[in-house]
Amino acid sequence: MQSLFDQFADPGEELAPLASRMRPKTFESFIGQQHIVGEGTVLRENIRNGILPSMIIWGPSGTGKTTLARIVADSCDAVFASIAGLNAGVADIRNIVDLAQNSRRLERRKTVLFVDEIHRFSKSQQDVLLPHVEAGTVCLIGATTENPSVTVIRPLLSRCLVLKTEPLGHTELTEVLDAALHDGVNGLLTWQPVIDQETIGYVAQRSDGDARVALNALELATIATAPDQGGFRRVTVNMVARTLTERYIPHDRNGDYHYDTISALIKSVRGSDPDAAIYWLARMLEGGTDPEYVTRRLMILAAEDIGLANESALNLAVAAHHAVAAIGLPEAAIPLAEAVIGLAVSPKSNAVYNALKAAQLEVEGTRDKPVPLHLRNPSNRSRQIEGHGVDYHYPHEFPDHFVPQQYLPDDLIHRKFYNPTQQGSEIHIQEWLGWLWKE
Repeated sequence: MQSLFDQFADPGEELAPLASRMRPKTFESFIGQQHIVGEGTVLRENIRNGILPSMIIWGPSGTGKTTLARIVADSCDAVFASIAGLNAGVADIRNIVDLAQNSRRLERRKTVLFVDEIHRFSKSQQDVLLPHVEAGTVCLIGATTENPSVTVIRPLLSRCLVLKTEPLGHTELTEVLDAALHDGVNGLLTWQPVIDQETIGYVAQRSDGDARVALNALELATIATAPDQGGFRRVTVNMVARTLTERYIPHDRNGDYHYDTISALIKSVRGSDPDAAIYWLARMLEGGTDPEYVTRRLMILAAEDIGLANESALNLAVAAHHAVAAIGLPEAAIPLAEAVIGLAVSPKSNAVYNALKAAQLEVEGTRDKPVPLHLRNPSNRSRQIEGHGVDYHYPHEFPDHFVPQQYLPDDLIHRKFYNPTQQGSEIHIQEWLGWLWKE
C-alpha cells in the first residue's frame, strides 16, 4: 500500500552519491555538531520528552543539515516530507498540510516538513506556512546557508528553534572518510581502495569542513583509479587533487560568507597583517567576488583607517579601482593585491574618520548657529552694509600664508574635531598645526 507522502519521498539510494549513502541514521552515529546532537543538548532533551520542535538549521554546505532533519523525524517516528525552497510552490505546501492532517487523524503520526534552502521561500510562501506551524499541523525544519534573521519572516522565526551548524574539523572529516572506506554496504570497501593517512589528511584539509565534498572527492578518486593485479585501487594524493581541482570555495557572493570574508579582509588590513589580508583576498576572488566590490571597500578603508597618516593610501586604493576596471580578471588581481598589501603595511590613523563623526554629532545640536560675519559672502551692496566679509583676513597676504582668525561659530571657537595621531605623516601635521596656531 502506498503512503500518503510517496510523491514527496526521495528516490532509492542505490545510485546515490557516497555522501548520500553514508548518511548517519541516529544521533549516536552523527559525526560533528555535538553542540546540537550531543547528550543533554536542547534538541536531544526535547525529543526525549516527546516534543518535536520546529527549527531552522543554519550553516555551511556539507555540515549535516539534511541528515539532522531526517534523524529528528525518525527519532519521533514522524512522517518525513521534503520540498526544495527553490522550486516548491504554495500548492505544494497546502498539499503537504492536507496530507499531514490526514496522517495525524488516521495514523496518529506527526509530520516533519523539511524545506531545503528555506531562504528561497518568498514572504507569501512563508505566510502560508505560518499558521500550520503555529497550530502544530506540521513540524517545520528549514535548512539554510544564509542568516535566518534576514531571510525568514520574524513571526515564523519566533516559533522555531535556531540551530547553527559549523564546518567539520580535520579530525571529524577524517573519521567520516575512514567510515566510508570500511563500509562494505554503503561505502567504498567493495572497490578495495588502498589509501594512506597522508592522502586521507589531504582530502580532509582540502574539503574546507564540507563532508559532502570530502566523500564525493574520495569516491571519484577511488573509481578513477585503475585496480592493480590484485584488484586493489591504490589512491594517491595526485588522483585526489585532480578530483578537487574545481572544488567549491566556501564563499558566496551575497550571503553571510561573503560579508564574513570581506570583514576578515578589512580587519586584516586594518590590523597591519599583509599575510592574512592577501589570503582573504585570494579567498574572495576564488569564490567569485566582483573585484570592483573589493576596491570600493578598500577606498573606504583607506580614508577611514589610514587617513592622513599616509596621504597616498587613498590614491593607491583609487588607482587599484581604476586598474581593476580597465584590466579585468585574472590580471586585475595583481594591482588589487598590491593595494591590499600596500594598505596593510601603511601606518594607520582614524583621526579623519573621528573628526567627521565628531563634527556630524556637533552639527545635530548647533545647525542653527550663524556663520561669523567676517566669513560670509559679501556678494552685494546690501550684504556689505550688513558687515558681511568685513575684517576677513586673506591668508596669502600674510607671512607663511597664514593669519590667526576665527572660523567656527562663536559658541564653538574652542572645539576641536581633528586630533592628529603620532602615526606616519600625522606626526608632521600635528607639528605644523601647533606651530601655526602657536599651541
